[in-house]
Amino acid sequence: MSEEKQVPEISVIIPVYNVEKFVGRCLSSLVGQTFRDFEVVAVNDGSTDSSAEILGHFAEKYDFIRVVTQTNAGMSAARNAGMRAARGNYFAFVDSDDYVAPTFLEELYRACVEYGADISCCYYYYHFIDNDFLFEYPFRCKGVFNKAEAMNKLLRDVQIQSLVWNKLYRRELFTGYGVTFPSMTFEDMATANRIFAHAERVVVIDRPLYYYNQHSSSTLATMNTNKINDFIRAVAMVRISLEKNGLYEKYKKSYQKLIRKTCNCCYLYVLKIHTEKKCMKGCMANMRRVSRALKHYSADEFSPTAMFGRLPDVVAAPEKLEKDYSVR
Repeated sequence: MSEEKQVPEISVIIPVYNVEKFVGRCLSSLVGQTFRDFEVVAVNDGSTDSSAEILGHFAEKYDFIRVVTQTNAGMSAARNAGMRAARGNYFAFVDSDDYVAPTFLEELYRACVEYGADISCCYYYYHFIDNDFLFEYPFRCKGVFNKAEAMNKLLRDVQIQSLVWNKLYRRELFTGYGVTFPSMTFEDMATANRIFAHAERVVVIDRPLYYYNQHSSSTLATMNTNKINDFIRAVAMVRISLEKNGLYEKYKKSYQKLIRKTCNCCYLYVLKIHTEKKCMKGCMANMRRVSRALKHYSADEFSPTAMFGRLPDVVAAPEKLEKDYSVR
């Protein structure tokens, strides 16, 4: 879509980094959309494989695909760059190693228009690459929700999750409130509540339209100490955001459920990294650190002004703990 043409209704923002095996299918799934009034803004985040060449091929062939190139700065910076370049009235985000159903944009857009919603959501498949197996996300709901209903569901992170990529957003939810993605893993969780806090109406389509590829380099398949610490930081940032907007007491019960879910997930991740390192020394110590941190972030006396900007690491690397234990 050339600059002279009218503003597209939807901008699809795709961060791209070293995904030569997947990005072609991702872009092909967008080329095949039944909804046509959209642009693709693909941000090449300093790829060192053939991803840039694949993007160039698609951009040359299709005038609605634009490529933004930057030095490697991470997923969040790429998404932020994509938003700055995007011109659409709505934003959609697709990860470059995933793909979408042909009606992905059409159904999400129709839901927003039909119900006057600021955000529309769909469900998704886990696509396990190794055996080409599809698993449909099971914890589903459908309907139109007001702001409080949607926020409660989002914070509980089960029926409406903090994932950025299975939704369509009215542009102003980002640009009107200065919302960008922080440079960290689990940036979706740290950001979603800030967007939903300004959405008057949210609609959920009870259909899986997004294919989330599970492969050896996926975030959850490569959990490490830094990612666990970012997961805990993201949950703390949710509390900080709720406090700063005077919303914590209103959504306290849902936030407490998020804390419990996060704690259980982090226990599993801690056990996983210790098992993979074949180093069980300090495993229980790491679990206790997780418990203490999450209790602090959910405590009534939590102070967002004191904590903002200096959220410490919680979990230590197994090899560091093994060394610490060996010198006792």
